[in-house]
Amino acid sequence: MSDYVFQAFDNVSQVSKSKSGGTSKMNTLKLFIIVFCFLLVVEMLVYFLVIPCLQTVNVAWSGSSSYSEQELNHSISPMLSKNFFSFDSDEAVELISSIAGIESVQIVKSFPDKIYINVIEREPVAMTFVNSNGRTVPVQIDKSGVLFTSPSNIAHSDRSIPLISGIPLENIPEGMRIPMKYRGLMDQIASIRKLSQNYFAAVSEIHVVPKEYGNYELVLYPVHSKTRILTGRQLNEEALQYMMVALDVVNTLEPDVEEIDLRYGSVAFRTRNQ
Repeated sequence: MSDYVFQAFDNVSQVSKSKSGGTSKMNTLKLFIIVFCFLLVVEMLVYFLVIPCLQTVNVAWSGSSSYSEQELNHSISPMLSKNFFSFDSDEAVELISSIAGIESVQIVKSFPDKIYINVIEREPVAMTFVNSNGRTVPVQIDKSGVLFTSPSNIAHSDRSIPLISGIPLENIPEGMRIPMKYRGLMDQIASIRKLSQNYFAAVSEIHVVPKEYGNYELVLYPVHSKTRILTGRQLNEEALQYMMVALDVVNTLEPDVEEIDLRYGSVAFRTRNQ
């Protein structure tokens, strides 16, 4: 009888210890979950409130080959001290677009502090010279007729970019466009530059001669010839091919030709002795 009593007591003791151990593990698990949830809440508060409200934005640039990141950051320097919520994308686009060599800007804000800015630079189709503060400086012209300068000076090394002279550009600052009547010429040059044949490598200069009633004519100066070529305002692949053929033929017949006139559908020339 006594053995049975002690055996029953032992069973109860073992059950009690088992329940006590289970309770201890459960309490530890609950504590772990509480701590984990607390840390998660703290991390979310830091991510959603502290970083976007107190930390300055982190700007990443892309798309630029002519401007350094330091130069681009300088253009939006007043905004680099702002946080994610106070950073105004429209204001940043306006500031970056003030750089004459930038054609368009795209800005993507990525929470909590990332600002991704992609810029598209203007592509020069021609270059010219303007007077600035008493100095003659080179500027580039894009297909829309916008004047700009680029730190890379690509126009000086790219032989497919022709030199344009004769366009009245007094006191026209960077970012402004050339007069309307000459913008069609820029579009024609841009179309020719897309061709597989580099025609402008054989032309050292295109001179614009303004005429009455808003018209103009062109004078082309070939690279390897002292002969200048007069032509109309339509500049295309056919006109350039015709110019090259006429130049070869005339120089073969008369080596001392100063000027070839192609303006009226026929070939006329003038020698230096005339």
